[in-house]
Amino acid sequence: MFPVSDEPEARSVPFVNVAIIIACVLVFLYELTLSMSQVNRFFFDYGVVPRQLDRWLQHPSGLEEPATIITSAFVHGGFLHLGGNMLYLWVFGDNVEDALGHLLYALFYVAAAVGAVALQVAIDTNSVVPMVGASGAISGVMGGYFVLYPTARVNVLFGFFLLPVPAVFLIGFWFGLQLLSGVATFGTAQGASEGVAVWAHVGGFITGLAIVLALRPFIHIPPLRRRTEGW
Repeated sequence: MFPVSDEPEARSVPFVNVAIIIACVLVFLYELTLSMSQVNRFFFDYGVVPRQLDRWLQHPSGLEEPATIITSAFVHGGFLHLGGNMLYLWVFGDNVEDALGHLLYALFYVAAAVGAVALQVAIDTNSVVPMVGASGAISGVMGGYFVLYPTARVNVLFGFFLLPVPAVFLIGFWFGLQLLSGVATFGTAQGASEGVAVWAHVGGFITGLAIVLALRPFIHIPPLRRRTEGW
C-alpha cells in the first residue's frame, strides 16, 4: 500500500520539502561510495544510538551526540528505505509546507524529528543499534496533514490498482498499525519491530499532530483544488 499522489494542489513551490528530499538522496549516494565497514561506521557516527544519547542527557558534554537527532534523518539504510520515505514526504510534505509557510515548515520538520527520537529513546533506552532514516520526521508531516487535510483524497497503489482513499482513513489506519506494532514490542529484547523504530513513528506523528492542532486556528486552508478534473 503506497500513496502516489494526493488531491490538494499546493499554492507555492515547496522548496524546503524538495531540499530535504535532495539532501537525503545526496547523502545516500555518498553512502554508496563507502565500503561496508565504512557504512557501519557512518551509521554509528550520524545515526541516533539510544544508549549513547541517554547517557549524554544524563551528563551533557559537547553537541555531537544531540546533533545526531538531525543528521540521522538524512541517512538511510537502502534503496527501499530511502524510496519509501521520500515517496511519503513527496506526497504529504508539499501541502503541509504550503499551509505552514517555508520557515515554519522547516522548524516543524525538525521538531517532529526530535519528538520521534525522544519517544523511541525513552522506550528503547538501552539499544545500541543506530536509528537512521527520515520516517520519524515524515510521520510528523503525516500528523500535520491529518489535521489540515482530513477529507483530501490520496491515490493509493493496492497491488496493480490505484484507488482514492480519504486521508483521515489512510493516515488513521497507518498510525493504528504503528501503535499496535509498538505495543507488540513490549516485553521483547528491544523496542523495535523487525528493525523498524515504530515508536519513533508514533512519537513523530503525535508531535506533528499536536503542533498543527495548536497552530490550526491561525492557518488558513483554502477549499481543496483537485489536480485533475476527472479525479
